[in-house]
Amino acid sequence: MAVQAKTPSLHFSHTFHSPSPMLASLSLLFGPLRSTSMASKPQRIRKSLELTCKSNPNDSQQDYLIDAPESVGDGFSFSGGKYSDEPSQSDEWFKKGKMVRAHGVAGSGEKAKDPIFGLTMGVSSQTSADVFRWFCVESGSADKHPVILIHGFPSQAYSYRKVLPVLSKDYHAITFDWLGFGFSDKPQPGYGFDYTLGEYVSSLESLINELAISKVSLVVQGYFSPVVVKYALSHQEKLNNLILLNPPLTAKHANLPSTLSIFSNFLLGEIFAQDPLRASDKALTSCGPYKMKEDDAMVYRRPYLTSGSSGFALNAISRAMKKELKTYVEDMQMILTDKKWNVQTTVFWGQRDRWLNYDGVEDFCKDSNHKLVELPMAGHHVQEDRGEELGQLISKVISKRSQI
Repeated sequence: MAVQAKTPSLHFSHTFHSPSPMLASLSLLFGPLRSTSMASKPQRIRKSLELTCKSNPNDSQQDYLIDAPESVGDGFSFSGGKYSDEPSQSDEWFKKGKMVRAHGVAGSGEKAKDPIFGLTMGVSSQTSADVFRWFCVESGSADKHPVILIHGFPSQAYSYRKVLPVLSKDYHAITFDWLGFGFSDKPQPGYGFDYTLGEYVSSLESLINELAISKVSLVVQGYFSPVVVKYALSHQEKLNNLILLNPPLTAKHANLPSTLSIFSNFLLGEIFAQDPLRASDKALTSCGPYKMKEDDAMVYRRPYLTSGSSGFALNAISRAMKKELKTYVEDMQMILTDKKWNVQTTVFWGQRDRWLNYDGVEDFCKDSNHKLVELPMAGHHVQEDRGEELGQLISKVISKRSQI
Protein backbone atom coordinates (compact mmCIF):
# COMPACT_ATOMS: atom_id res chain seq x y z
CA MET A 1 0.00 0.00 0.00
CA ALA A 2 1.74 3.12 -1.18
CA VAL A 3 0.70 6.38 0.43
CA GLN A 4 -0.47 9.06 -1.94
CA ALA A 5 -1.12 12.78 -1.46
CA LYS A 6 0.86 15.18 0.69
CA THR A 7 1.41 14.96 4.40
CA PRO A 8 -0.45 17.77 6.20
CA SER A 9 1.18 19.61 9.06
CA LEU A 10 0.56 18.04 12.43
CA HIS A 11 0.04 19.88 15.68
CA PHE A 12 0.32 17.79 18.82
CA SER A 13 1.42 18.26 22.38
CA HIS A 14 4.66 16.99 23.83
CA THR A 15 7.27 18.12 26.27
CA PHE A 16 10.30 16.62 27.98
CA HIS A 17 10.28 16.53 31.76
CA SER A 18 13.12 14.01 31.79
CA PRO A 19 15.60 12.67 29.25
CA SER A 20 13.56 10.82 26.64
CA PRO A 21 14.56 7.18 26.17
CA MET A 22 14.29 7.80 22.46
CA LEU A 23 16.87 10.60 22.60
CA ALA A 24 19.02 8.51 24.87
CA SER A 25 18.88 5.60 22.44
CA LEU A 26 19.69 7.82 19.51
CA SER A 27 22.61 9.27 21.43
CA LEU A 28 24.04 5.82 21.89
CA LEU A 29 23.91 5.26 18.15
CA PHE A 30 24.78 8.66 16.76
CA GLY A 31 26.40 10.59 19.59
CA PRO A 32 25.07 13.33 21.84
CA LEU A 33 22.05 15.21 20.57
CA ARG A 34 21.34 18.84 21.23
CA SER A 35 18.07 20.72 21.07
CA THR A 36 17.95 24.50 21.23
CA SER A 37 14.41 24.23 22.59
CA MET A 38 15.77 22.48 25.69
CA ALA A 39 18.60 24.89 26.41
CA SER A 40 18.41 26.51 29.81
CA LYS A 41 18.59 30.22 29.14
CA PRO A 42 16.73 32.64 31.39
CA GLN A 43 13.81 34.67 29.98
CA ARG A 44 14.09 33.00 26.61
CA ILE A 45 10.94 32.83 24.50
CA ARG A 46 9.99 29.23 23.93
CA LYS A 47 9.81 28.17 20.28
CA SER A 48 8.20 25.18 18.63
CA LEU A 49 10.47 22.28 17.75
CA GLU A 50 10.10 21.51 14.06
CA LEU A 51 10.50 18.01 12.66
CA THR A 52 10.57 17.16 8.98
CA CYS A 53 8.79 13.99 7.91
CA LYS A 54 8.00 12.57 4.48
CA SER A 55 5.66 9.75 3.43
CA ASN A 56 7.92 9.01 0.45
CA PRO A 57 10.90 10.61 -1.33
CA ASN A 58 8.64 12.41 -3.81
CA ASP A 59 6.68 14.30 -1.18
CA SER A 60 7.42 17.96 -0.68
CA GLN A 61 8.83 18.85 2.71
CA GLN A 62 6.25 19.20 5.46
CA ASP A 63 6.94 20.41 8.98
CA TYR A 64 5.52 18.61 12.01
CA LEU A 65 5.26 21.09 14.87
CA ILE A 66 5.71 20.13 18.49
CA ASP A 67 4.64 22.72 21.05
CA ALA A 68 3.31 21.82 24.46
CA PRO A 69 2.75 23.30 27.88
CA GLU A 70 4.89 21.76 30.59
CA SER A 71 1.87 20.12 32.16
CA VAL A 72 1.72 17.67 29.28
CA GLY A 73 3.88 14.63 28.62
CA ASP A 74 6.52 12.66 30.45
CA GLY A 75 9.21 12.27 27.82
CA PHE A 76 7.52 9.17 26.42
CA SER A 77 3.87 9.96 25.83
CA PHE A 78 2.00 12.51 23.78
CA SER A 79 -1.37 13.70 25.00
CA GLY A 80 -3.96 16.29 24.17
CA GLY A 81 -2.67 16.56 20.62
CA LYS A 82 -4.49 16.86 17.34
CA TYR A 83 -3.49 17.09 13.71
CA SER A 84 -5.32 20.30 12.90
CA ASP A 85 -8.42 22.28 13.82
CA GLU A 86 -10.37 20.46 11.11
CA PRO A 87 -12.31 17.22 11.82
CA SER A 88 -10.07 14.21 11.29
CA GLN A 89 -10.88 10.78 9.90
CA SER A 90 -9.52 9.28 13.11
CA ASP A 91 -11.94 11.29 15.24
CA GLU A 92 -14.86 10.26 13.04
CA TRP A 93 -13.87 6.60 13.30
CA PHE A 94 -13.60 6.82 17.08
CA LYS A 95 -17.13 8.25 17.30
CA LYS A 96 -18.49 5.12 15.61
CA GLY A 97 -17.13 2.82 18.29
CA LYS A 98 -17.36 2.10 21.99
CA MET A 99 -15.14 0.69 24.71
CA VAL A 100 -15.81 -2.88 25.83
CA ARG A 101 -14.24 -4.13 29.05
CA ALA A 102 -12.85 -7.67 28.86
CA HIS A 103 -9.98 -9.76 30.26
CA GLY A 104 -8.67 -9.10 33.71
CA VAL A 105 -5.46 -7.16 34.24
CA ALA A 106 -2.79 -9.39 35.75
CA GLY A 107 -0.01 -8.26 38.08
CA SER A 108 0.20 -6.09 41.17
CA GLY A 109 -1.43 -2.98 39.73
CA GLU A 110 1.83 -1.01 39.99
CA LYS A 111 2.13 2.07 37.78
CA ALA A 112 3.89 1.30 34.50
CA LYS A 113 7.44 2.60 34.09
CA ASP A 114 9.58 2.99 31.02
CA PRO A 115 12.04 0.13 30.37
CA ILE A 116 15.12 2.35 30.14
CA PHE A 117 15.14 4.91 32.96
CA GLY A 118 12.40 3.46 35.15
CA LEU A 119 10.36 6.66 35.10
CA THR A 120 6.59 6.51 35.60
CA MET A 121 4.77 6.58 32.27
CA GLY A 122 2.02 9.04 31.35
CA VAL A 123 -1.70 8.41 31.67
CA SER A 124 -2.03 7.07 28.11
CA SER A 125 0.55 4.39 28.91
CA GLN A 126 -1.32 3.14 31.98
CA THR A 127 -4.04 0.51 31.90
CA SER A 128 -7.31 0.15 33.74
CA ALA A 129 -7.10 -1.00 37.32
CA ASP A 130 -8.92 -4.30 36.81
CA VAL A 131 -10.17 -5.02 33.26
CA PHE A 132 -8.75 -4.02 29.88
CA ARG A 133 -10.62 -1.70 27.53
CA TRP A 134 -11.10 -2.76 23.90
CA PHE A 135 -12.22 -0.40 21.17
CA CYS A 136 -15.05 -2.00 19.17
CA VAL A 137 -17.15 -0.86 16.22
CA GLU A 138 -20.50 -2.50 15.45
CA SER A 139 -22.76 -2.24 12.43
CA GLY A 140 -26.09 -3.90 11.70
CA SER A 141 -28.87 -5.23 13.90
CA ALA A 142 -27.83 -6.99 17.11
CA ASP A 143 -30.62 -9.52 16.44
CA LYS A 144 -28.79 -10.88 13.42
CA HIS A 145 -26.00 -13.46 13.29
CA PRO A 146 -22.75 -11.92 14.65
CA VAL A 147 -19.69 -11.77 12.41
CA ILE A 148 -16.51 -10.70 14.19
CA LEU A 149 -13.80 -9.18 11.99
CA ILE A 150 -10.29 -9.49 13.45
CA HIS A 151 -7.40 -7.43 12.11
CA GLY A 152 -3.87 -8.67 11.56
CA PHE A 153 -0.42 -7.62 12.66
CA PRO A 154 0.22 -4.73 12.46
CA SER A 155 -3.10 -3.10 11.66
CA GLN A 156 -6.30 -1.82 13.24
CA ALA A 157 -10.04 -2.42 13.21
CA TYR A 158 -10.17 0.54 10.81
CA SER A 159 -8.94 -1.79 8.06
CA TYR A 160 -12.47 -3.27 7.89
CA ARG A 161 -14.21 0.08 7.34
CA LYS A 162 -15.25 -0.93 3.80
CA VAL A 163 -16.36 -4.42 4.85
CA LEU A 164 -18.64 -3.37 7.73
CA PRO A 165 -21.39 -1.62 5.71
CA VAL A 166 -21.60 -4.56 3.29
CA LEU A 167 -21.97 -7.19 6.00
CA SER A 168 -24.30 -5.09 8.13
CA LYS A 169 -27.09 -5.55 5.59
CA ASP A 170 -27.54 -9.17 6.66
CA TYR A 171 -25.43 -9.61 9.79
CA HIS A 172 -24.35 -8.00 13.04
CA ALA A 173 -20.81 -7.06 12.01
CA ILE A 174 -18.30 -6.32 14.77
CA THR A 175 -14.63 -5.38 14.63
CA PHE A 176 -12.17 -4.43 17.34
CA ASP A 177 -8.61 -3.28 18.01
CA TRP A 178 -6.38 -5.89 19.64
CA LEU A 179 -4.72 -4.85 22.89
CA GLY A 180 -1.70 -2.80 21.87
CA PHE A 181 -3.34 -1.39 18.73
CA GLY A 182 -5.60 1.48 17.70
CA PHE A 183 -7.78 2.85 20.48
CA SER A 184 -7.63 -0.22 22.75
CA ASP A 185 -5.50 -0.34 25.90
CA LYS A 186 -1.76 -0.56 25.34
CA PRO A 187 -0.31 -1.79 28.62
CA GLN A 188 3.40 -1.40 29.14
CA PRO A 189 4.93 -4.92 28.87
CA GLY A 190 5.35 -6.36 32.35
CA TYR A 191 2.42 -4.41 33.79
CA GLY A 192 -0.60 -6.64 33.38
CA PHE A 193 -0.01 -7.92 29.83
CA ASP A 194 3.17 -9.15 28.13
CA TYR A 195 1.83 -9.56 24.57
CA THR A 196 2.56 -13.28 24.30
CA LEU A 197 0.45 -15.21 21.80
CA GLY A 198 -0.96 -17.28 24.65
CA GLU A 199 -2.21 -14.12 26.34
CA TYR A 200 -3.85 -13.05 23.10
CA VAL A 201 -5.68 -16.40 22.91
CA SER A 202 -7.08 -16.08 26.44
CA SER A 203 -7.93 -12.39 26.05
CA LEU A 204 -9.78 -13.12 22.78
CA GLU A 205 -11.92 -15.64 24.64
CA SER A 206 -12.83 -13.01 27.23
CA LEU A 207 -13.71 -10.45 24.57
CA ILE A 208 -15.86 -12.78 22.45
CA ASN A 209 -17.78 -13.78 25.56
CA GLU A 210 -18.60 -10.10 26.05
CA LEU A 211 -19.48 -9.44 22.41
CA ALA A 212 -21.63 -12.42 21.52
CA ILE A 213 -23.61 -15.00 23.48
CA SER A 214 -24.78 -17.03 20.48
CA LYS A 215 -22.75 -18.77 17.80
CA VAL A 216 -20.47 -16.48 15.80
CA SER A 217 -18.56 -16.39 12.55
CA LEU A 218 -14.95 -15.27 12.80
CA VAL A 219 -12.92 -13.54 10.09
CA VAL A 220 -9.22 -13.03 10.81
CA GLN A 221 -6.41 -11.62 8.72
CA GLY A 222 -2.68 -12.34 8.56
CA TYR A 223 -0.36 -13.15 11.44
CA PHE A 224 -3.06 -13.23 14.12
CA SER A 225 -4.72 -16.18 12.34
CA PRO A 226 -2.84 -18.85 14.37
CA VAL A 227 -4.01 -17.14 17.58
CA VAL A 228 -7.65 -17.26 16.47
CA VAL A 229 -7.37 -20.88 15.29
CA LYS A 230 -5.92 -21.82 18.68
CA TYR A 231 -8.94 -20.17 20.34
CA ALA A 232 -11.32 -21.87 17.92
CA LEU A 233 -9.93 -25.31 18.74
CA SER A 234 -11.40 -25.12 22.23
CA HIS A 235 -14.65 -23.43 21.15
CA GLN A 236 -15.75 -25.24 18.00
CA GLU A 237 -19.30 -25.45 19.28
CA LYS A 238 -19.51 -21.64 19.36
CA LEU A 239 -18.34 -21.11 15.76
CA ASN A 240 -20.51 -21.10 12.67
CA ASN A 241 -17.72 -20.24 10.22
CA LEU A 242 -14.02 -19.47 10.27
CA ILE A 243 -12.63 -17.35 7.44
CA LEU A 244 -8.87 -16.81 7.17
CA LEU A 245 -7.48 -13.92 5.10
CA ASN A 246 -3.92 -14.55 3.90
CA PRO A 247 -2.93 -16.58 6.97
CA PRO A 248 0.60 -18.02 7.48
CA LEU A 249 -0.23 -21.58 6.40
CA THR A 250 3.12 -23.12 5.42
CA ALA A 251 6.55 -23.54 7.00
CA LYS A 252 7.84 -20.72 4.78
CA HIS A 253 5.30 -18.40 6.40
CA ALA A 254 6.57 -19.01 9.93
CA ASN A 255 9.01 -16.08 9.96
CA LEU A 256 8.09 -12.41 10.01
CA PRO A 257 9.15 -10.34 6.98
CA SER A 258 12.09 -8.01 7.59
CA THR A 259 9.74 -5.01 7.64
CA LEU A 260 8.17 -6.39 10.83
CA SER A 261 11.02 -8.37 12.37
CA ILE A 262 13.10 -5.17 12.65
CA PHE A 263 10.82 -4.10 15.50
CA SER A 264 11.97 -7.07 17.59
CA ASN A 265 15.65 -6.04 17.51
CA PHE A 266 17.31 -4.82 20.67
CA LEU A 267 17.52 -1.02 20.86
CA LEU A 268 17.07 -0.47 17.11
CA GLY A 269 13.65 -2.10 17.25
CA GLU A 270 12.66 0.11 20.18
CA ILE A 271 13.68 3.19 18.19
CA PHE A 272 11.93 2.18 14.96
CA ALA A 273 8.77 1.17 16.84
CA GLN A 274 8.40 4.80 17.96
CA ASP A 275 8.57 6.09 14.37
CA PRO A 276 4.96 6.48 13.11
CA LEU A 277 5.92 6.31 9.44
CA ARG A 278 7.97 3.14 9.86
CA ALA A 279 5.54 1.54 12.33
CA SER A 280 2.40 2.26 10.31
CA ASP A 281 3.04 3.50 6.76
CA LYS A 282 5.95 1.24 5.82
CA ALA A 283 4.53 -1.75 7.66
CA LEU A 284 1.29 -1.44 5.70
CA THR A 285 2.53 -0.27 2.30
CA SER A 286 5.26 -2.87 1.79
CA CYS A 287 2.94 -5.88 1.67
CA GLY A 288 0.63 -5.24 -1.27
CA PRO A 289 -0.46 -3.00 -4.15
CA TYR A 290 -2.97 -0.80 -2.32
CA LYS A 291 -2.48 2.97 -2.55
CA MET A 292 -3.58 4.34 0.81
CA LYS A 293 -5.14 7.77 0.99
CA GLU A 294 -3.53 10.30 3.29
CA ASP A 295 -6.62 10.54 5.53
CA ASP A 296 -6.51 6.79 6.06
CA ALA A 297 -2.77 6.86 6.70
CA MET A 298 -3.28 9.42 9.45
CA VAL A 299 -5.65 7.04 11.27
CA TYR A 300 -2.97 4.38 11.35
CA ARG A 301 -0.29 6.85 12.45
CA ARG A 302 -2.33 8.38 15.25
CA PRO A 303 -1.58 5.78 17.98
CA TYR A 304 2.16 6.28 17.45
CA LEU A 305 1.81 10.07 17.41
CA THR A 306 -0.29 10.28 20.54
CA SER A 307 1.41 7.78 22.85
CA GLY A 308 4.79 6.13 23.24
CA SER A 309 2.92 3.09 24.56
CA SER A 310 2.01 2.08 20.99
CA GLY A 311 5.68 1.71 20.09
CA PHE A 312 6.51 -0.23 23.25
CA ALA A 313 3.60 -2.58 22.50
CA LEU A 314 4.72 -3.06 18.88
CA ASN A 315 8.22 -3.91 20.08
CA ALA A 316 6.88 -6.48 22.56
CA ILE A 317 4.47 -8.09 20.07
CA SER A 318 7.23 -8.37 17.46
CA ARG A 319 9.46 -10.17 19.95
CA ALA A 320 6.66 -12.55 20.88
CA MET A 321 5.92 -13.26 17.21
CA LYS A 322 9.57 -13.89 16.47
CA LYS A 323 9.78 -16.35 19.34
CA GLU A 324 6.40 -18.12 19.07
CA LEU A 325 5.09 -17.78 15.50
CA LYS A 326 6.73 -20.95 14.16
CA THR A 327 5.15 -23.09 16.88
CA TYR A 328 1.75 -21.47 16.42
CA VAL A 329 1.86 -21.96 12.63
CA GLU A 330 2.71 -25.64 13.12
CA ASP A 331 -0.15 -25.99 15.60
CA MET A 332 -2.53 -24.29 13.18
CA GLN A 333 -1.53 -26.71 10.42
CA MET A 334 -2.28 -29.69 12.66
CA ILE A 335 -5.58 -28.25 13.87
CA LEU A 336 -6.89 -27.45 10.38
CA THR A 337 -5.91 -30.87 8.99
CA ASP A 338 -7.24 -32.88 11.95
CA LYS A 339 -10.30 -34.98 11.16
CA LYS A 340 -11.84 -33.82 14.44
CA TRP A 341 -11.92 -30.23 13.17
CA ASN A 342 -15.63 -29.52 12.65
CA VAL A 343 -15.68 -25.80 11.81
CA GLN A 344 -16.48 -24.79 8.24
CA THR A 345 -13.26 -23.08 7.20
CA THR A 346 -12.55 -20.92 4.15
CA VAL A 347 -9.25 -19.38 3.10
CA PHE A 348 -9.26 -16.11 1.15
CA TRP A 349 -5.97 -15.33 -0.56
CA GLY A 350 -4.85 -12.03 -2.04
CA GLN A 351 -2.44 -13.19 -4.71
CA ARG A 352 -0.37 -10.00 -4.71
CA ASP A 353 0.84 -10.60 -1.16
CA ARG A 354 4.49 -9.52 -0.90
CA TRP A 355 5.01 -11.06 2.53
CA LEU A 356 3.53 -14.55 2.25
CA ASN A 357 4.29 -16.70 -0.79
CA TYR A 358 1.39 -18.47 -2.48
CA ASP A 359 3.42 -21.66 -2.97
CA GLY A 360 1.89 -24.48 -0.98
CA VAL A 361 -1.36 -22.65 -0.12
CA GLU A 362 -3.47 -24.37 -2.78
CA ASP A 363 -2.08 -27.80 -1.86
CA PHE A 364 -2.75 -27.20 1.84
CA CYS A 365 -6.38 -26.24 1.24
CA LYS A 366 -6.89 -29.21 -1.06
CA ASP A 367 -5.36 -31.70 1.39
CA SER A 368 -7.30 -30.28 4.36
CA ASN A 369 -10.54 -30.02 2.35
CA HIS A 370 -10.96 -26.30 3.01
CA LYS A 371 -12.37 -23.96 0.38
CA LEU A 372 -9.89 -21.54 -1.20
CA VAL A 373 -11.04 -18.23 -2.68
CA GLU A 374 -8.44 -16.32 -4.67
CA LEU A 375 -8.46 -12.53 -5.07
CA PRO A 376 -6.03 -11.70 -7.91
CA MET A 377 -5.97 -7.93 -7.30
CA ALA A 378 -5.50 -8.03 -3.51
CA GLY A 379 -2.35 -8.14 -1.41
CA HIS A 380 -1.66 -9.20 2.18
CA HIS A 381 -4.30 -6.88 3.69
CA VAL A 382 -7.20 -8.11 1.59
CA GLN A 383 -9.73 -5.96 3.44
CA GLU A 384 -7.82 -2.82 2.46
CA ASP A 385 -7.31 -3.75 -1.17
CA ARG A 386 -10.75 -5.14 -1.98
CA GLY A 387 -12.95 -4.26 0.98
CA GLU A 388 -16.39 -4.18 -0.64
CA GLU A 389 -15.71 -7.27 -2.74
CA LEU A 390 -14.45 -9.09 0.35
CA GLY A 391 -17.61 -8.16 2.26
CA GLN A 392 -19.79 -9.64 -0.47
CA LEU A 393 -17.75 -12.85 -0.60
CA ILE A 394 -17.83 -13.27 3.19
CA SER A 395 -21.60 -12.80 3.14
CA LYS A 396 -21.99 -15.52 0.50
CA VAL A 397 -19.77 -17.96 2.39
CA ILE A 398 -21.70 -17.52 5.63
CA SER A 399 -25.16 -17.57 4.07
CA LYS A 400 -24.35 -20.38 1.61
CA ARG A 401 -26.64 -18.61 -0.85
CA SER A 402 -24.37 -19.37 -3.77
CA GLN A 403 -21.29 -21.30 -4.73
CA ILE A 404 -18.00 -19.40 -5.06
